[in-house]
Amino acid sequence: MTRPDLRNLLRGDTRADRVVPPTGYTAHLTLFVAGAMAFLVVFALALSLASGRIADRWASELAGAATLRINAPSEQRAAQTEAALTVLSQTPGVASARALTQEEQAALLSPWFGPDLPLDTLPVPQLVEIIETEPGIDVAGLRLRLGAEVPGAVLDDHTRWREPLVDAAMSLRRLGWISILLIGGATAAMITLAANASLAANAQIIGVLRLVGARDGFIAGAFVRRFTYRALFGASVGTLLGMTGVLLLPEASDAGGFLTGVGFQGKDWVLPVLIPILGATVAFFATWAAARRKLKELS
Repeated sequence: MTRPDLRNLLRGDTRADRVVPPTGYTAHLTLFVAGAMAFLVVFALALSLASGRIADRWASELAGAATLRINAPSEQRAAQTEAALTVLSQTPGVASARALTQEEQAALLSPWFGPDLPLDTLPVPQLVEIIETEPGIDVAGLRLRLGAEVPGAVLDDHTRWREPLVDAAMSLRRLGWISILLIGGATAAMITLAANASLAANAQIIGVLRLVGARDGFIAGAFVRRFTYRALFGASVGTLLGMTGVLLLPEASDAGGFLTGVGFQGKDWVLPVLIPILGATVAFFATWAAARRKLKELS
Protein backbone atom coordinates (compact mmCIF):
# COMPACT_ATOMS: atom_id res chain seq x y z
CA MET A 1 0.00 0.00 0.00
CA THR A 2 1.61 3.25 -1.17
CA ARG A 3 0.81 6.82 -0.27
CA PRO A 4 -0.70 7.59 -3.70
CA ASP A 5 -3.04 4.63 -3.19
CA LEU A 6 -4.13 6.01 0.16
CA ARG A 7 -4.68 9.47 -1.27
CA ASN A 8 -6.73 8.07 -4.14
CA LEU A 9 -8.88 6.13 -1.70
CA LEU A 10 -9.53 9.11 0.56
CA ARG A 11 -10.03 11.57 -2.29
CA GLY A 12 -12.34 9.27 -4.19
CA ASP A 13 -12.49 8.34 -7.86
CA THR A 14 -15.88 8.20 -9.53
CA ARG A 15 -14.50 6.16 -12.40
CA ALA A 16 -13.13 3.55 -10.02
CA ASP A 17 -16.34 3.49 -7.98
CA ARG A 18 -18.27 2.30 -11.02
CA VAL A 19 -16.17 -0.89 -11.11
CA VAL A 20 -17.87 -2.33 -8.03
CA PRO A 21 -21.65 -2.77 -8.29
CA PRO A 22 -23.38 -0.61 -5.66
CA THR A 23 -25.92 -3.32 -4.79
CA GLY A 24 -25.92 -7.04 -4.31
CA TYR A 25 -25.64 -9.53 -1.48
CA THR A 26 -22.04 -8.52 -0.74
CA ALA A 27 -23.17 -4.97 -0.01
CA HIS A 28 -25.89 -6.14 2.35
CA LEU A 29 -23.52 -8.66 3.96
CA THR A 30 -20.86 -6.02 4.60
CA LEU A 31 -23.35 -3.56 6.06
CA PHE A 32 -24.94 -6.19 8.30
CA VAL A 33 -21.65 -7.65 9.53
CA ALA A 34 -20.15 -4.24 10.29
CA GLY A 35 -23.29 -3.08 12.09
CA ALA A 36 -23.77 -6.27 14.11
CA MET A 37 -20.13 -6.47 15.14
CA ALA A 38 -20.02 -2.79 16.15
CA PHE A 39 -23.16 -3.33 18.23
CA LEU A 40 -21.48 -6.23 20.05
CA VAL A 41 -18.25 -4.29 20.53
CA VAL A 42 -20.14 -1.48 22.29
CA PHE A 43 -21.50 -3.87 24.91
CA ALA A 44 -18.19 -5.75 25.26
CA LEU A 45 -16.43 -2.42 25.79
CA ALA A 46 -19.04 -1.26 28.29
CA LEU A 47 -18.74 -4.53 30.22
CA SER A 48 -14.94 -4.35 30.24
CA LEU A 49 -14.85 -0.76 31.48
CA ALA A 50 -17.50 -1.42 34.13
CA SER A 51 -15.59 -4.47 35.37
CA GLY A 52 -12.43 -2.39 35.63
CA ARG A 53 -14.23 0.26 37.67
CA ILE A 54 -15.68 -2.37 39.99
CA ALA A 55 -12.29 -4.02 40.50
CA ASP A 56 -10.67 -0.68 41.29
CA ARG A 57 -13.46 0.27 43.70
CA TRP A 58 -13.37 -3.05 45.52
CA ALA A 59 -9.58 -2.94 45.77
CA SER A 60 -9.50 0.63 47.10
CA GLU A 61 -12.45 0.39 49.48
CA LEU A 62 -11.62 -2.97 51.02
CA ALA A 63 -7.85 -2.60 51.17
CA GLY A 64 -8.02 0.16 53.78
CA ALA A 65 -10.53 -1.51 56.08
CA ALA A 66 -10.70 -4.48 58.44
CA THR A 67 -13.25 -5.97 60.80
CA LEU A 68 -12.77 -7.26 64.33
CA ARG A 69 -15.30 -9.81 65.53
CA ILE A 70 -15.61 -10.38 69.27
CA ASN A 71 -17.08 -13.77 70.11
CA ALA A 72 -17.60 -13.66 73.87
CA PRO A 73 -20.40 -14.35 76.35
CA SER A 74 -22.84 -11.48 76.71
CA GLU A 75 -21.57 -10.59 80.19
CA GLN A 76 -17.96 -10.32 78.93
CA ARG A 77 -18.66 -8.74 75.54
CA ALA A 78 -18.59 -5.11 76.68
CA ALA A 79 -15.32 -5.54 78.59
CA GLN A 80 -13.60 -7.36 75.72
CA THR A 81 -14.86 -4.74 73.27
CA GLU A 82 -13.35 -1.98 75.40
CA ALA A 83 -10.06 -3.90 75.67
CA ALA A 84 -9.99 -4.44 71.92
CA LEU A 85 -10.57 -0.73 71.25
CA THR A 86 -7.69 0.08 73.62
CA VAL A 87 -5.37 -2.29 71.75
CA LEU A 88 -6.40 -0.86 68.40
CA SER A 89 -5.83 2.72 69.56
CA GLN A 90 -2.24 1.75 70.39
CA THR A 91 -1.61 -0.11 67.14
CA PRO A 92 0.40 1.65 64.40
CA GLY A 93 -1.44 1.85 61.10
CA VAL A 94 -4.92 2.11 62.64
CA ALA A 95 -6.54 5.44 61.74
CA SER A 96 -9.75 4.80 63.65
CA ALA A 97 -11.71 1.98 65.27
CA ARG A 98 -15.26 1.94 66.54
CA ALA A 99 -17.76 -0.64 67.72
CA LEU A 100 -20.88 -0.91 65.60
CA THR A 101 -24.17 -0.19 67.30
CA GLN A 102 -26.98 -2.76 67.48
CA GLU A 103 -28.90 -0.78 64.86
CA GLU A 104 -25.96 -0.91 62.45
CA GLN A 105 -25.47 -4.64 62.97
CA ALA A 106 -29.20 -5.24 62.50
CA ALA A 107 -29.03 -3.31 59.22
CA LEU A 108 -26.17 -5.55 58.06
CA LEU A 109 -28.14 -8.71 58.85
CA SER A 110 -31.56 -7.51 57.66
CA PRO A 111 -31.08 -8.59 53.99
CA TRP A 112 -30.83 -12.22 55.21
CA PHE A 113 -32.98 -12.29 58.37
CA GLY A 114 -35.43 -9.44 57.87
CA PRO A 115 -35.76 -6.04 59.53
CA ASP A 116 -37.25 -7.35 62.80
CA LEU A 117 -34.24 -9.37 63.92
CA PRO A 118 -34.06 -9.55 67.75
CA LEU A 119 -30.33 -9.16 68.38
CA ASP A 120 -30.81 -9.26 72.16
CA THR A 121 -31.98 -12.87 72.02
CA LEU A 122 -29.37 -14.13 69.53
CA PRO A 123 -25.65 -14.80 70.11
CA VAL A 124 -24.53 -12.20 67.57
CA PRO A 125 -20.86 -11.21 68.01
CA GLN A 126 -19.84 -7.60 68.46
CA LEU A 127 -18.31 -6.07 65.34
CA VAL A 128 -15.60 -3.42 65.39
CA GLU A 129 -14.89 -1.40 62.24
CA ILE A 130 -11.20 -0.64 61.64
CA ILE A 131 -9.98 2.02 59.20
CA GLU A 132 -6.32 1.72 58.27
CA THR A 133 -3.82 4.38 57.32
CA GLU A 134 -1.85 4.25 54.08
CA PRO A 135 1.00 1.97 55.28
CA GLY A 136 -1.52 -0.46 56.75
CA ILE A 137 -1.29 -2.56 59.89
CA ASP A 138 0.84 -5.51 60.89
CA VAL A 139 -1.90 -8.13 60.71
CA ALA A 140 0.17 -10.97 62.16
CA GLY A 141 1.41 -8.89 65.11
CA LEU A 142 -2.05 -7.51 65.83
CA ARG A 143 -3.54 -11.00 65.84
CA LEU A 144 -0.95 -12.16 68.36
CA ARG A 145 -1.61 -9.25 70.70
CA LEU A 146 -5.38 -9.60 70.43
CA GLY A 147 -5.09 -13.33 71.10
CA ALA A 148 -3.24 -12.58 74.33
CA GLU A 149 -5.35 -9.66 75.62
CA VAL A 150 -8.77 -10.25 74.02
CA PRO A 151 -9.38 -14.03 73.79
CA GLY A 152 -12.67 -13.70 71.93
CA ALA A 153 -11.39 -11.36 69.20
CA VAL A 154 -11.08 -12.55 65.57
CA LEU A 155 -9.44 -10.16 63.08
CA ASP A 156 -10.61 -10.23 59.46
CA ASP A 157 -8.60 -8.04 57.08
CA HIS A 158 -10.89 -9.00 54.12
CA THR A 159 -7.97 -10.51 52.20
CA ARG A 160 -9.44 -14.00 51.78
CA TRP A 161 -12.56 -12.76 50.01
CA ARG A 162 -11.34 -9.39 48.64
CA GLU A 163 -8.74 -10.91 46.31
CA PRO A 164 -11.11 -13.43 44.66
CA LEU A 165 -13.64 -10.68 44.00
CA VAL A 166 -11.04 -8.38 42.48
CA ASP A 167 -9.57 -11.25 40.44
CA ALA A 168 -13.03 -12.14 39.14
CA ALA A 169 -13.71 -8.56 38.09
CA MET A 170 -10.32 -8.27 36.39
CA SER A 171 -10.89 -11.58 34.60
CA LEU A 172 -14.21 -10.27 33.33
CA ARG A 173 -12.43 -7.14 32.15
CA ARG A 174 -9.87 -9.18 30.24
CA LEU A 175 -12.67 -11.31 28.78
CA GLY A 176 -14.29 -8.15 27.43
CA TRP A 177 -11.11 -7.07 25.66
CA ILE A 178 -10.55 -10.58 24.29
CA SER A 179 -14.11 -10.53 22.98
CA ILE A 180 -13.42 -7.25 21.20
CA LEU A 181 -10.34 -8.75 19.53
CA LEU A 182 -12.30 -11.83 18.46
CA ILE A 183 -15.09 -9.65 17.08
CA GLY A 184 -12.53 -7.66 15.11
CA GLY A 185 -11.04 -10.87 13.71
CA ALA A 186 -14.46 -12.19 12.76
CA THR A 187 -15.29 -8.89 11.06
CA ALA A 188 -12.08 -9.02 9.04
CA ALA A 189 -12.81 -12.62 8.01
CA MET A 190 -16.39 -11.87 6.92
CA ILE A 191 -15.39 -8.77 4.96
CA THR A 192 -12.58 -10.73 3.31
CA LEU A 193 -15.08 -13.37 2.20
CA ALA A 194 -17.43 -10.70 0.89
CA ALA A 195 -14.61 -8.96 -0.99
CA ASN A 196 -13.45 -12.25 -2.51
CA ALA A 197 -17.00 -13.00 -3.63
CA SER A 198 -17.35 -9.56 -5.20
CA LEU A 199 -13.99 -9.86 -6.94
CA ALA A 200 -14.87 -13.30 -8.30
CA ALA A 201 -18.25 -12.07 -9.52
CA ASN A 202 -16.55 -9.20 -11.37
CA ALA A 203 -13.75 -11.28 -12.89
CA GLN A 204 -14.85 -10.46 -16.44
CA ILE A 205 -14.98 -6.72 -15.68
CA ILE A 206 -11.50 -6.92 -14.16
CA GLY A 207 -10.23 -8.64 -17.32
CA VAL A 208 -11.69 -5.90 -19.54
CA LEU A 209 -10.17 -3.18 -17.35
CA ARG A 210 -6.77 -4.78 -17.69
CA LEU A 211 -7.14 -4.93 -21.45
CA VAL A 212 -7.78 -1.18 -21.60
CA GLY A 213 -4.71 -0.49 -19.46
CA ALA A 214 -6.07 -0.24 -15.91
CA ARG A 215 -3.51 -1.06 -13.24
CA ASP A 216 -4.12 -3.44 -10.39
CA GLY A 217 -3.85 -0.58 -7.89
CA PHE A 218 -6.71 1.24 -9.64
CA ILE A 219 -8.88 -1.89 -9.65
CA ALA A 220 -8.07 -2.83 -6.06
CA GLY A 221 -8.72 0.73 -4.91
CA ALA A 222 -12.25 0.57 -6.33
CA PHE A 223 -13.09 -2.47 -4.20
CA VAL A 224 -11.27 -1.15 -1.14
CA ARG A 225 -13.06 2.18 -1.25
CA ARG A 226 -16.52 0.65 -1.64
CA PHE A 227 -16.11 -1.94 1.13
CA THR A 228 -14.44 0.54 3.49
CA TYR A 229 -17.29 3.01 3.29
CA ARG A 230 -19.86 0.23 3.57
CA ALA A 231 -18.17 -0.92 6.77
CA LEU A 232 -17.96 2.66 8.06
CA PHE A 233 -21.66 3.24 7.51
CA GLY A 234 -22.71 -0.12 8.96
CA ALA A 235 -20.45 0.27 12.01
CA SER A 236 -21.77 3.79 12.62
CA VAL A 237 -25.36 2.53 12.68
CA GLY A 238 -24.42 -0.43 14.91
CA THR A 239 -22.51 1.81 17.31
CA LEU A 240 -25.41 4.24 17.55
CA LEU A 241 -27.83 1.41 18.34
CA GLY A 242 -25.38 -0.07 20.86
CA MET A 243 -24.91 3.26 22.67
CA THR A 244 -28.69 3.67 22.79
CA GLY A 245 -28.95 0.23 24.38
CA VAL A 246 -26.28 1.08 26.93
CA LEU A 247 -28.14 4.26 27.86
CA LEU A 248 -31.23 2.19 28.60
CA LEU A 249 -29.40 -0.09 31.04
CA PRO A 250 -30.01 0.43 34.80
CA GLU A 251 -27.74 2.92 36.49
CA ALA A 252 -25.35 1.90 39.24
CA SER A 253 -26.98 1.32 42.62
CA ASP A 254 -26.06 -0.41 45.87
CA ALA A 255 -29.23 -2.50 45.74
CA GLY A 256 -28.45 -3.87 42.30
CA GLY A 257 -24.79 -4.45 43.10
CA PHE A 258 -22.72 -5.90 40.29
CA LEU A 259 -25.69 -6.20 37.89
CA THR A 260 -26.09 -2.43 37.55
CA GLY A 261 -23.81 0.31 36.31
CA VAL A 262 -22.67 -1.55 33.17
CA GLY A 263 -21.99 1.31 30.80
CA PHE A 264 -19.82 4.32 30.11
CA GLN A 265 -18.96 7.14 32.48
CA GLY A 266 -17.31 10.47 31.82
CA LYS A 267 -14.63 10.32 29.16
CA ASP A 268 -15.48 6.68 28.44
CA TRP A 269 -18.22 7.91 26.09
CA VAL A 270 -15.50 8.98 23.65
CA LEU A 271 -14.36 5.38 23.10
CA PRO A 272 -17.47 4.14 21.21
CA VAL A 273 -16.95 6.96 18.69
CA LEU A 274 -13.73 5.21 17.66
CA ILE A 275 -15.53 1.94 16.83
CA PRO A 276 -16.71 2.97 13.31
CA ILE A 277 -13.22 4.25 12.52
CA LEU A 278 -11.65 0.98 13.68
CA GLY A 279 -14.26 -0.98 11.73
CA ALA A 280 -13.47 0.96 8.57
CA THR A 281 -9.75 0.42 9.16
CA VAL A 282 -10.26 -3.34 9.53
CA ALA A 283 -12.34 -3.38 6.34
CA PHE A 284 -9.71 -1.31 4.52
CA PHE A 285 -6.82 -3.66 5.19
CA ALA A 286 -8.90 -6.83 4.86
CA THR A 287 -10.26 -5.77 1.46
CA TRP A 288 -6.88 -4.55 0.24
CA ALA A 289 -5.22 -7.86 1.11
CA ALA A 290 -8.07 -9.83 -0.47
CA ALA A 291 -8.02 -7.70 -3.60
CA ARG A 292 -4.26 -7.97 -4.12
CA ARG A 293 -4.40 -11.74 -3.59
CA LYS A 294 -7.39 -12.23 -5.89
CA LEU A 295 -5.93 -10.08 -8.62
CA LYS A 296 -2.80 -12.21 -8.62
CA GLU A 297 -4.97 -15.31 -9.01
CA LEU A 298 -6.78 -13.74 -11.96
CA SER A 299 -3.55 -12.76 -13.71
